[in-house]
Amino acid sequence: MPHVLIVDEDRVSGHSLREAAREAGLSCVMVTSIRQASLQITLQRPDIIFTAQHLSDGSGLSLLDIRGESGKITLITMMAEPSADAVIDAWRLGATDYLTKPLDLHRVRRWLHSLPLAATQASGHKSSPDLLGTSVAMQTLSEHISRVAPTEATVLLLGESGTGKELVAQTIHAQSSRHRQPFIPINCGAISPQLIESEIFGHEKGSFTGADRQHKGYFERACGGTLFLDEVIEMPVDLQVKLLRVLETGAFMRIGSHQSLSTDVRIIAATNRDPESAIAEGRLRLDLFHRLNVFPLRIPPLRDRQQDIALLARHFLNELNAAHGTAKTLSDSAVGVLGRHQWPGNVRELRNFIHRAYILSDQMIDTQMLEPVPTYCRASALTLSIPVGTSLADVDRKLIFATMALCGGVKKHAADLLGISLKTLYNRLEEYGRHEKTLAVLQTPTQRIPVLNKQGDRLKVAKGIFSSM
Repeated sequence: MPHVLIVDEDRVSGHSLREAAREAGLSCVMVTSIRQASLQITLQRPDIIFTAQHLSDGSGLSLLDIRGESGKITLITMMAEPSADAVIDAWRLGATDYLTKPLDLHRVRRWLHSLPLAATQASGHKSSPDLLGTSVAMQTLSEHISRVAPTEATVLLLGESGTGKELVAQTIHAQSSRHRQPFIPINCGAISPQLIESEIFGHEKGSFTGADRQHKGYFERACGGTLFLDEVIEMPVDLQVKLLRVLETGAFMRIGSHQSLSTDVRIIAATNRDPESAIAEGRLRLDLFHRLNVFPLRIPPLRDRQQDIALLARHFLNELNAAHGTAKTLSDSAVGVLGRHQWPGNVRELRNFIHRAYILSDQMIDTQMLEPVPTYCRASALTLSIPVGTSLADVDRKLIFATMALCGGVKKHAADLLGISLKTLYNRLEEYGRHEKTLAVLQTPTQRIPVLNKQGDRLKVAKGIFSSM
């Protein structure tokens, strides 16, 4: 579905554009700065951008650079007092057209009505993303998606890192009745715990230090559409309570407000961890899990769909050839090498593998372009023996340290193998470091700790011990 992004500090023209977009049946987001616009472009690629020429944090034409490889995005610049030089510069930099304020809504509507046809042609008449694969596992997944997508059921996607959970969420949204409304993905593990509540529910101006303007959260911006909560287990537990309330009542409040707002959003959640283990560890509320787990979908790892590897590899290579105007091919022997790998990083790892081989090869990608497989990918290279009766906490710690050793200390690779976010891995390592320092203090021989007779001396020594931790 075509999506419109409006970047303007002028509320009058901004609201006029938004109403015109809604009349045309298009999804639309309005922001007031380059920073907010660049974030929106990463969250949801727009088909057309209406931007003011001058904004408080820069020129609207800078979005021509931010859009990156999305060269098909149409950019219309808006000028209060256009000059010949300004118009020529806008066209030279890549703007498609310009509008003079006050806006000519007839021209605006003409641009908007041209979007559905252009979007259909650009996508090859496809209404949803491609889920490639002919394996039994992928056929079953596609059938389940086709059954749940038209409903309003909450979906929980379960699968290892790199299996394509966001692509599945996009497919569900595209096949639903909400496909004309926004699809907004949120990585709950990538947002600071101090900011995540504001990002999800929004805040009022002056509600905390730095809140210099009202901010609409994801629930408001996704109203009528789909909200994809990736890595939902990484969400702070106290925020899970508020999320549960929204799911049950459809109501929430911005930070700093006492006014209840309503929202109509379909939730698709995802995790690469075991929910039952997270519940046992106190990281996921049981009631929230039951609310999210209405229709669970397990995304198969790549090693369970071996017959799809060659199809995916050639698809990724075709994408690179199309982007760079080349005609490189993949040899049969190279396909055989790919088929023998276990792919702990799943489809994401395969894509990166093909990209690397594409860069190294001249015309034919052969076996020498695919080997050696990096050691951190060989999950079978190290075996960890744990006696029965070991506590879960010790198992968790031993497994993380062993995986870190396997990956040569590269935390990003270790997090991918463990199926957890990089943020979670850092938190665990910090927690284990504190634990080991505490043990070192507690195991200090008693003869090395002086006998204290005064309360003041006790406090001084205690402060000295724990300041080193």
